[in-house]
Amino acid sequence: MPHDLPAWVAELTDPRRARTLDELADRLVPLAEHAIDVSRRLQGLLNELNEPFQREALHERVERLKARTGEAFGEVSEEIAASGRERVARIHAACEERAAGPVAQQAARRAAELRDRLEEEVGPLIVRQQRAAAGQVRQRAGTALDEAVRQLLGRVEELAEAVTDLIHEVLPLAREGLELAGRISGLSGRARSAGHGPIPAELAAEAAETAAAFDEAVGRLELEWSALGARGATVRAALRAAEETAFSQITAEMTRCVAELAPGHARALGEAEARAMTLLGELTGGSSSA
Repeated sequence: MPHDLPAWVAELTDPRRARTLDELADRLVPLAEHAIDVSRRLQGLLNELNEPFQREALHERVERLKARTGEAFGEVSEEIAASGRERVARIHAACEERAAGPVAQQAARRAAELRDRLEEEVGPLIVRQQRAAAGQVRQRAGTALDEAVRQLLGRVEELAEAVTDLIHEVLPLAREGLELAGRISGLSGRARSAGHGPIPAELAAEAAETAAAFDEAVGRLELEWSALGARGATVRAALRAAEETAFSQITAEMTRCVAELAPGHARALGEAEARAMTLLGELTGGSSSA
């Protein structure tokens, strides 16, 4: 197959092909290193899998949800404030129109006087309505945030239990790899100390048995490492999905609140604007010019 390794790889790494004690020792060393490497990689994946469930990570997740909720509320508050500014702008435009006259300086002064008077009479009504609407949205958002955090932490806890079971199941395999590496290293040391001649039959049998155990254990570890990597990606995606779902629940509640408040909010602003126009008419005697 195209991905097959050169033949010399097996020749130089398989202890069962060794002819002398030195060759046997040389072939056992990379096997021990391989076993250590795959065991450590497996342990590293287990640590990565457990990291999202540490106290600091959970705190960051909740704080991130709170921050995003604050940003979303800020956007809604700005929309509410913009609706009030739009009404104020229309009132100011009416003041400019009513104060218009042949002398620009006098018209500007008169328009400013009208604006100040209307701001004094009507401005507080608009501000009060804006604050009331924003306050209701804030309250609903806070309640939704509390529920979303509760649900998020519940889901994270449930997922953490499954991950903990998985870690307890896989961790012994990683330890098995390290124990095998120690066994191989010990055998390599004995081969070194035995001299430079042919391999004794007893040592050759032990080397063959160890090599077979290595093939089986490392194959199992490599397979578990691959499966654990995929499982880790699934866990991270699940945590992200849970967080996004929590945030969507909050924004959906805020959207519902805004929709419910919109008619009353528009009506209150309309009433404030109508009052301003009535007062403007009284101040200018119903005339369109100063």
